[in-house]
This record gives sequence, C-alpha cells and structure tokens, in this order.
Amino acid sequence: MTEVEKKKGGSGCNETSNPINNWLPVTSSRTAKWYYSAFHNVTAMVGAGVLGLPYAMSHLGWGPGVTVLVLSWVITLYTLWQMVEMHEMVPGKRFDRYHELGQEAFGKKLGLWIVVPQQLMVEVGVNIVYMVTGGKSLQKIYQTACPNCQNLKTTYFIMMFGALQFVLSFCPNFNSITIVSFLAAVMSLSYSTIGWGASVHKGIAPEVDYSPRASTSTGRVFGFLSALGDVAFAFAGHNVVLEIQATMPSTPGKPSKKPMWRGVIIAYIVVALCYLPVAFVGYRVFGNSVEDNILISLEKPAWLIIMANAFVVVHVIGSYQVYAMGVFDMVESYLVKQRNFTPSWTLRSIVRTSYVALTLFLGITFPFFGGLLGFFGGFAFAPTTYFLPCIIWLILCKPKRFGLSWFINWICIVLGVLLMILAPIGALRQIILQAKGYEFYS
Repeated sequence: MTEVEKKKGGSGCNETSNPINNWLPVTSSRTAKWYYSAFHNVTAMVGAGVLGLPYAMSHLGWGPGVTVLVLSWVITLYTLWQMVEMHEMVPGKRFDRYHELGQEAFGKKLGLWIVVPQQLMVEVGVNIVYMVTGGKSLQKIYQTACPNCQNLKTTYFIMMFGALQFVLSFCPNFNSITIVSFLAAVMSLSYSTIGWGASVHKGIAPEVDYSPRASTSTGRVFGFLSALGDVAFAFAGHNVVLEIQATMPSTPGKPSKKPMWRGVIIAYIVVALCYLPVAFVGYRVFGNSVEDNILISLEKPAWLIIMANAFVVVHVIGSYQVYAMGVFDMVESYLVKQRNFTPSWTLRSIVRTSYVALTLFLGITFPFFGGLLGFFGGFAFAPTTYFLPCIIWLILCKPKRFGLSWFINWICIVLGVLLMILAPIGALRQIILQAKGYEFYS
C-alpha cells in the first residue's frame, strides 16, 4: 500500500466518498469532537439500572459486591481501550462497526454470526428495557404528583414515552443526537447523585441488616447469580463504541483513537461517580431491605422523587436513541448493500418507525422485561463487553505467549465466560417467579 493510499484510508476518504456510506447513520458524519465521545459513552453506559445496584449488593454482600463492581469497572475499561485501539489497527481501514472488527478476526461469515446476534440482542434488549423504564418513571411522576388522581395503566405511560421516540428516531446520525445525548449524560449524573445523596440525608436505620437477602440457601445462590447479571448489564457501552468512534475525523497524524480515548476516560470517571456511591451508600443505608429501585426506598420528599424520575425519563430518551442508532445502521446497511434498496427518506421512515413500534409493543406486552436484566446481562452483555474484545485482541494483535498482555486477556476471558454461564441461571428463576402473577396489558 502506498503512502497516499494510507493517508486516504486513514482519513476515511475511501469510505465517505461512497454515496451509501454518506447516507448511513454511522458513517454519514465524521465531524465529532472528543467530548461527543464522552456524552455518548456516558449515555450508553449509565442506564437507569444504576438505581438497582444497591439491590444487587443486597444479594452479593459487602465483600463480593465491592469486588464485583470494582473488578467490572477495571475489566470493562480495559476491553474498551482495546476496542478503541483496534478501530484503525489495519492501515487504510476503519472498523466502523463491531461486526466489521469481528469479521477481521473470525472471517467474513463467521464474524457476522458471532457478533451480530449478540450485538442485536443487547441493543434491542436495552431499548425494550428503556421503553419500560421511561414509561414506569412517567407513571411514578404521575402517581407522586397526584396521589388521588385516577389510576392509569402502565401501558399508557409506556405509549407516551414511545410516542416521543417515534419523533426522535428520524434524527439521521449520531452527531445529530449530540444535544439529546449531552442532556441524557447530565441527567444520569443528576439522578445518581439524588439516589445516594438522599440516602445519606436519610441516615442509617437502627434496624439495618446486612445478612443475605434470601432466607433459603437456594434463594441466596440464585439471587447471587442474578445479581452478577445485573452488574454485567450496567456495563453495556461496548456495543456501540466503534460506531461512536466512527463519527470522528481521523488522519495518519491525528488518529481518532486519541480524542476517543480522552472521551472514554471522562465517561468512565462519570460512570464511577454514578455507580459506586449509589451502590455502596444505598446498601449501607437500607441493607437487605433495599428495593430494586433505590428511589422507591427513599419514598419522600415527593418533589425529590418527581425530580429524580424526570431525570430518569430524560436520560433513557437519549440512551434509547444511542442504542437504536446502531440497530438503524445495521438494518439500513443490510437493505441498501445486500438487498439493493435505494437509500431514501421513505426507506428510513419505514425501518425506524417499524423498529420503534416493535420495541413499544414488546415493552407494553412484557413490562416485567426489567427482570430480564440479569439474563441478558450474562447471556449477551458478558461476551460483547467482558471477553469478546480480548479474544479479538489475541487473534489480531498476537501478544507474546505467557506475557503480561496474554495473561490479562485470558483472565478476562475466563471471568467473562463464567459470568455468561452463571448469571442467566439465577435470572431465569427470577423471571419465572415474576411472570407467575403477571396479567397482560395491565
């Protein structure tokens, strides 16, 4: 490859000159700044699930809980660094999508089959969870602000939240949702601060108990395993990190990995400021009686609960779009490149409206979908976040056998595989228990 070709490839010119890539959500705009990376990564990473971390701690206990959370933060930061580094590891080429990196490592066909189903499971799963979370937060605002008003079904509030997503889904690419993503990032820090700050103000109750939450040994084991999945679900940003990096300009002298990594560091500092205080303070104050949402345990004052839930709504509005953009790009790429559809506003309208309608339907049909957090956290999030980047790194970068890098990657792989196997077992039992008394469209 000539120097001219390298420069051309490094700048992304060879891809953006293609009219189809100029139309697709991920590659249509490469003007993002480093702080765009920070906004998008915080929005993708810090979900409303952070409010359930004290509940996970009540199943894990102090020792294992602190270890699992801190270890997850360290491992996922390391695997995120690997993905940022591998984005342009081949001269003249950018791996703009997770599956493209997978194809480079495993081959064109096998790479697709390994990465795409898991990535879709994560992105669609998160969008359904956020559809339900947004609706339930709106319902909580309504019930708290007007306790004597007529009780409305959860379905109606999920539909209200979904209506807004129909409108926002027409934003063409990642850069067009930067303001939404910025607001979402600010909101995540805000409601997390309310969660642990209000807990500190409430103070530790005299009767607080830190013994295992479940009364039976079977319940303790399954609760522990399910909690592992809840923690895994909290670190899901890897599924869109290459797509976020693809929006950045890059030249041989100024590769995109530098501003991207700067944004990731800021994002992970925010993640630590959100996750650790909420998890530790919430568990310290309420012990094993903490609810699965720390805001429910707080109960009063009403204005604080309303404010926190409003912040949650704004955050999941942005988070939904960040994850949906990856799905939009995947589906639109397939239709245009493989099925030879003409890139058009009509095609985009049909794809995006259909997708939002699908997640809305599944959300109102299965509003206990939040119970699947542990299942998806182990089954899909663990591979794409904890160990798939390590496997790709070993294949493509070929670190020295039995060297430090080799050992670190294999440790991450072993821990990730154990998480993938164990977490869904506990979560499946929880899903069965929750579904017993469920009534459709309640």
